Amino acid sequence: MKLQYSDLISSYPVLQPLESNVVKAVDMIEETIRQGGKLITMGNGGSSADAEHICGELQKGFVCKRPLAQSDRELFQHIDPAIPDQLQGGISAISLVTMHSTISAFNNDMDPAYVFGQQIWALAKPQDTILAISTSGNSKNVVNGLKVAKAMNIKTISLTGEKDSLCSEWSQLTIKAPHHITHKIQELHLPIYHAICIELENRLFDE
Repeated sequence: MKLQYSDLISSYPVLQPLESNVVKAVDMIEETIRQGGKLITMGNGGSSADAEHICGELQKGFVCKRPLAQSDRELFQHIDPAIPDQLQGGISAISLVTMHSTISAFNNDMDPAYVFGQQIWALAKPQDTILAISTSGNSKNVVNGLKVAKAMNIKTISLTGEKDSLCSEWSQLTIKAPHHITHKIQELHLPIYHAICIELENRLFDE
């Protein structure tokens, strides 16, 4: 299986062995979106920023403008026909890491190791996909979130470093960046998820 649109492999040859799993991740997320589901992301520290970054690339145009379809534009015909020119096609994606009130309230009342699990329990639906990001693959709150997703029969993808981990144990699919040092793993995570976002955008909007 090959990436059709991204230059991931030509720019980062070290990631070539991961191409098949990257394509599988795109397939899973595409199926989720076409079925009316959403992508839910989570992570800690730098991976928290990555989790939010991914959603920013998906909710609006990334490498293409994504103009609204005519059928969508017609929804505004009797409201404000100027609005569609200021909107772009979106891919439904939310990050758990930015829900500050929920996170602080839960961490104050309960064990913080289960905060992502609580959010998934409250927000996720069977047609959704969870994307977990952890350089070690063993972050307790991330792993517990994956366990809750497993109980709810929700599809799961993990983005980790090269070592086997609890995330890989509890995920349907794991993409293992080929390094063991945290910042080097994070440097490889960026082109991986950018490739996923580009591929999704082209599949869902270049039709």
